[in-house]
Amino acid sequence: MSAPDVRPHQRRNRSTVSETRPDELRGDCANCFGLCCVALPFAKSNDFAVTKSPGDPCRNLQDDFRCGIHTRLRDSGMRGCTVYDCFGAGQKVSQVTFGGISWREAPDSARQMYEVFPVMRQLHELLRYLAEARALAATRSLHRDLDRALARVTELTDGPAAALEKLDVGPVRAEINPLLLKSSALVRAAAGGKPKNKRGADLMGARLRGAKLRGADLRGALLIAADLTGADLSLADLIGADLRDADLSGADLTGALFLTQPQLNSARGDAATRLPEGLERPAHWTS
Repeated sequence: MSAPDVRPHQRRNRSTVSETRPDELRGDCANCFGLCCVALPFAKSNDFAVTKSPGDPCRNLQDDFRCGIHTRLRDSGMRGCTVYDCFGAGQKVSQVTFGGISWREAPDSARQMYEVFPVMRQLHELLRYLAEARALAATRSLHRDLDRALARVTELTDGPAAALEKLDVGPVRAEINPLLLKSSALVRAAAGGKPKNKRGADLMGARLRGAKLRGADLRGALLIAADLTGADLSLADLIGADLRDADLSGADLTGALFLTQPQLNSARGDAATRLPEGLERPAHWTS
């Protein structure tokens, strides 16, 4: 069974970040069919207590598509779930692409829904980065290009399930990345001096306590278990940086670029860690 036609009022063509509500780029489990709990696989490890195949509902998924152990995921050995965010792709696929008809109501649509979900998640992640860049005063000279990119990616997310299922996001990402790089350069220029370039660097377990990384390029850097206590990461570009178990206690992340909630959730920190606007202090961080 293919995805049902979407009603006209469900299709929205947005051209600017002002028309893209922040809540549309955050996971809304109440309006999702538990897609991350069904479509995605995971293996028994330090992050997951059990192994689950793609397409199999998690044993903790309830009839209302909510997680039965949501408030105790870490204590139940499901830490991996706490560092995942679909960036709003779940509710978009559930309520728009498939018109509010779940995989339980229409089992024949389940396979296609599971294929579309990770594609939508990648597109929504791009929208999240573009929206952040467009909201910055420093990128004013790029606002027109950012608006066009937002409209382009939004149009893709509004496409039918069949098109989304076949979509290769790689070329879309390659098209958007230069614009994000230009945005990053404009913002980080405010840091002054010559910001450090640590793009893609292997900094696993690095001792960076108190490091001066203001405006640094840390795109894709491996910072797993790095000691960043008291480090100055303000205005740093952290897109794709791996912060698992990194210690951000007392670190300054003010104005850090392209930092996401899942990245913060995977790290450690405390009440003294300074965060960019719009991100929340993870519950497991020390007070």
